[in-house]
Amino acid sequence: MSTWNTVLNWLAAHWQVPVEVLLIAVVIYYILRMLRGSRGAGILRGILIVYALAFVVVSFLLRYSQLYSITYLLDQFLKLFAFVLIIVFQPELRRGLIRLGQRPLLGTVFRRETAMIREVVAAVAMMSEKRVGALITFEREIGLKTYVEGGTRVDAEVTSGLLTTIFYPGSPLHDGAAIIAEQRVVAAGCLFPLSEKPGLSKSMGTRHRAGIGVTEESDAVSLIVSEETGRVSVAVGGQVTENVPLDRLSSVLTDLVVREPRTASRR
Repeated sequence: MSTWNTVLNWLAAHWQVPVEVLLIAVVIYYILRMLRGSRGAGILRGILIVYALAFVVVSFLLRYSQLYSITYLLDQFLKLFAFVLIIVFQPELRRGLIRLGQRPLLGTVFRRETAMIREVVAAVAMMSEKRVGALITFEREIGLKTYVEGGTRVDAEVTSGLLTTIFYPGSPLHDGAAIIAEQRVVAAGCLFPLSEKPGLSKSMGTRHRAGIGVTEESDAVSLIVSEETGRVSVAVGGQVTENVPLDRLSSVLTDLVVREPRTASRR
């Protein structure tokens, strides 16, 4: 009991310490979550490694050499460091602020996502009927910026006309994937790693294996239209469901793309 009382007394006298640690942990968590899957995540890791090494070296020099000029320069660098981070991570900060601004309007966001699903389903229905091959991938919690940067930037509203145009036979973008993020077609002609999962049907070609492959590397959802049969498949978590009926496609995508990420974000 004496040890417990000692801990309680220390917390009563120094309650600011655990509060500061908790606040810092929360801030770091949300920053890492915002940057996850983006090029900024790698940049941040590099900056932290360089900064940690510099801090260790400078601390050692200050302790044993009393280099006060270096202390002054380090202090000035830290003051400018925040501005450097704002410039480097401007795209990620912009995306985070957009999400923050949308949260009070969950009903509006939900309606936008539902409208986006309707446009996708309409495009898939047309392409399935005409047997036009297509691969549409939805970004969820894990970013797909690496693949976006390898494709052609689009950044346009999701419409059935745009999607059918992208995958129209002869279009320079029809062989790659279209990526949808934040209710917009952000890129097309994107290339994904091919799944090497054993047991996949021999009828699955490059498009299906690419659609499955990206879901093995992330939490994305892939929607695949077969060029040979017109059948629609949905892949998530490395698993593929073939021959999804068009009359059920809207509810399937709503559950995977709209409701499931919302549930995960509240956990």
